[in-house]
Amino acid sequence: MESAPPIRQLQEAAIRRIAPWRLLPPLIAAVLGLWGLERGGSMWRDESVTWQVAHRTPGAILELLGRVDAVHGLYYALMHGVFQAWDGGLWALRLPSVAATALAAAGVAAVAHRLVGERAALISGCAYAVLPPVQMYAQEGRSYALVAAAVVWATYLMLRERWIAYTVVLLIGCWLHEFAALALLAHAFTARGARGWRWSAATVVVLLLPLAAVGVRQAHQQLGWLGRPSWQDWAAYAVVGAASLLLARGAPKDLVRVALPLVLLPPGLLMAVSLLNPWYVDRYVLYALAGPALLAGARLAAARGWWPWVLAGALLVPFGIWSAWLRTPESRKDDVLAVAAAVRERARPGDAVVFMPSRRREWLLSSPDVRAGLRDVALADGPAASHSLQGTELSPERIRAALLASPRVIALQDPPGQPLDPYPREGAKREVLAGRFDLCSVTEVRGARVAVYARPGGCDTP
Repeated sequence: MESAPPIRQLQEAAIRRIAPWRLLPPLIAAVLGLWGLERGGSMWRDESVTWQVAHRTPGAILELLGRVDAVHGLYYALMHGVFQAWDGGLWALRLPSVAATALAAAGVAAVAHRLVGERAALISGCAYAVLPPVQMYAQEGRSYALVAAAVVWATYLMLRERWIAYTVVLLIGCWLHEFAALALLAHAFTARGARGWRWSAATVVVLLLPLAAVGVRQAHQQLGWLGRPSWQDWAAYAVVGAASLLLARGAPKDLVRVALPLVLLPPGLLMAVSLLNPWYVDRYVLYALAGPALLAGARLAAARGWWPWVLAGALLVPFGIWSAWLRTPESRKDDVLAVAAAVRERARPGDAVVFMPSRRREWLLSSPDVRAGLRDVALADGPAASHSLQGTELSPERIRAALLASPRVIALQDPPGQPLDPYPREGAKREVLAGRFDLCSVTEVRGARVAVYARPGGCDTP
């Protein structure tokens, strides 16, 4: 019978388990994620989609995924479970992303520890946690923080050659968002064609094919709103890429082989493809930011003298200002809860409501109490009944007739300067309101306008 380990050995093992590089990165990520989590009580339209889809029944979610948004299917299923367990509003919507970001920061630290050491692990994990884009998606009810956590931990498992676990974790990331598969391109450079990696990569690709096939069919609905990468996108890629290349000089070669492909290849390939088929949005490859965090951690850990730390400290000033701004409603394109509040203040019982364009119906879908008092005169079938995100609308002729039968209309419109949808239904709405109604008031809300129309002489009617 073996004797029990000495107390000193147990104490040392406990200290190793609670080493700062293990605790501080996820702790900092969690604290930053919880700071200002409600963003002033705001929610933007993508989060509203998560909220209203996750509140549908499992059968209704499946019906929706057969038509649109299959790429987010696993995430919607997860969030449905969250809301079934606790319907906690904005906190329930965003806490999974906070937890995922803490997990990703711990994963970045684990990768750095594996390749460089404890000091680099601590700095790399903390560097990832404080990056403003990481903080942004730590506080969003969308899948991107979860995808980043899956890719980062898959990278760690690849380094450990745990191929079954690697396959499972990366496949989860890909099913949360299929563009996580671009991480395979980066991992190919790191794994150097290892037999285990080749089998794992092939398994991931094969098991992702059903989602990819559905995604291709839905691509026009899913990504049709995108344009080609802007000059700002290219500039941001160039700045991050150049900084990563600079940090890679003198960094340990094993770490460079992991970090540099991760930061350069997934976004670079997606941007190049988007010159032909616009698919690029920076959040789709959020996980690439683990690359510069790893390189920065390694370089700072090996730094001699004070100037690298002064430079890193100086960066915290703009990062802090940026981070504070991210906690405000103004940091997102719109605020569906502010739109709903403006409608609640201006609407009268029985008023008609019309959405211009129809996809802006999302602004009220997460506020059913506001919608309940209004007549959605253009709506044919609601979102759940039509197995769609925003419902289906009547023909232009029926929309025109329904508007003409309404004495007062609340119109929810895009801000000035946005392109007008050329579809006949949208043309009918604009034509009737401009020609047969008086404009009583226009209220500018973040990313939206709430316009009140009445039949001639009806604006002053109490």
